[in-house]
Amino acid sequence: MVKTYPILEKYSFIPIIAGPTASGKSALALEICREAGGELVCADSMQIYRGLDIGTAKDSREEIGDVPHYLTDIVDPGTDFSVYDYVSTALPIIGDILGRGRLPVICGGTGQYISSLLYGLDYGTGDEKAEQEATLELEKELERIGPDALYERLVQEDPEAAELIHPNNTRRVIRALAVHKALGITFSEKNKKSKTAGPAFPFKVFMIDWDREILYDRINRRVGVMVENGLVEEAKMLKSLNVDRTSTCWQAIGYKEMLRFLDGEETLEQACDRIRIGTRHYAKRQLTWLRGMGDDVTRIEPADPAVNAKIVLELCK
Repeated sequence: MVKTYPILEKYSFIPIIAGPTASGKSALALEICREAGGELVCADSMQIYRGLDIGTAKDSREEIGDVPHYLTDIVDPGTDFSVYDYVSTALPIIGDILGRGRLPVICGGTGQYISSLLYGLDYGTGDEKAEQEATLELEKELERIGPDALYERLVQEDPEAAELIHPNNTRRVIRALAVHKALGITFSEKNKKSKTAGPAFPFKVFMIDWDREILYDRINRRVGVMVENGLVEEAKMLKSLNVDRTSTCWQAIGYKEMLRFLDGEETLEQACDRIRIGTRHYAKRQLTWLRGMGDDVTRIEPADPAVNAKIVLELCK
């Protein structure tokens, strides 16, 4: 028997507030929670790490207020946390929120997390042993040929996945290549075929649709604020932990650039410029991902979060 939730009689959909970095997702999601008595579930692959607050743009205690907040600060830097781990953790939390008569509000910019919830994607390969063996082989190959050559192989084998995976994110590059090696189909093909079970809950994705130049200006200004708020000190803390520099947490834009400054390879201003450029490129990839979802994403105009919260909730009824 399919479990029913009274809150879903009022709202037909659970909102997912997605979009590129610096687009105002968190402010809107928090306002929706306050308007509807909701609880926020994070969908950001970097905000899961404890201690990485400024560089991942976590909401402050003042911003969060009394809104319950889930899936931030749940693992230590250096810990692997896959999309499968995210979905396995998020779905029970969402079910619990619904069971208490509250509205879950999902917020984040990690495309794979969002797609997995929206479509009910299954990221298990069906042959975990073969994938593990392929991963070990590819890790050895990474040491031999380097990350650039490995990424170029992904471009050749699965250009669709390569478009969405940053060249420096070697763990995701290896993951995509390992699936191809283990299953004989590309990572992108597997994802398309995995939409069989369907989503666990009825989700609806919303994106604040900024003009690109305005969005880039917001990104540029945010970098300055992050440095003022202690990004350099946070990068020093991460460096002091001696976390493997191929770990996912080092892929968060801001930390690896600051590492070059801390290692004496660049000035602070050069590092900040690289963060601005890297963040704009990341925002572009986020937009590419969301636009690839077509009509499954509802675009809303930039406006006061209180105004847009009412619009989103109305569209979820």
